[in-house]
Amino acid sequence: MKLNMGCGYKKLSGFVNVDISPECSPDVVVDLEETPWPWESNSAHTVLFNHSLEHLGANHRVFEAMMKELYRICRNGAEVQINVPHPRHDDFINDPTHVRPITPGVLTLFSKKMNQEWARVGASNSPLAIYWGIDFEIRGVEFGLDDHYLSGFSSGQITVQQIEAMSRERNNVVKEIRIAMVAVK
Repeated sequence: MKLNMGCGYKKLSGFVNVDISPECSPDVVVDLEETPWPWESNSAHTVLFNHSLEHLGANHRVFEAMMKELYRICRNGAEVQINVPHPRHDDFINDPTHVRPITPGVLTLFSKKMNQEWARVGASNSPLAIYWGIDFEIRGVEFGLDDHYLSGFSSGQITVQQIEAMSRERNNVVKEIRIAMVAVK
């Protein structure tokens, strides 16, 4: 099963399109902040959150329950694609329904491998994969640049190193973060 979570009006062929709003005519109306979700354990092989996860789980207990449910419905090796606005971009800042920044650093907390390494070296990172009994490995991260910086980067006027430095120091450099994860069971 392929799930398009929080689809809004962007329904995808071949996916079960899920949204809380019946107005956008999803295949299934579900409030993803309410658990348990209506799918069987280990039933999903692909899950997409396309500009939707940042709207969910303002309360950390709700976010925890959602991540546990995501893990429960994913089969081993399930691909989870999360596309979100960068938390330092106006697209994130200016939308009052954006309640949670989602970054590669946040999602790394859900990797048992990383949690074990942090424990070994005495790091202070929260080992949420161990605490919550979930395990997702990040397989890839892409950053979509804002048009202003994309043109400079594409023309060779801005280097990768400059983009990395600017994205730590400035707003509106990176527009979107695309994170690919895999469920490990």
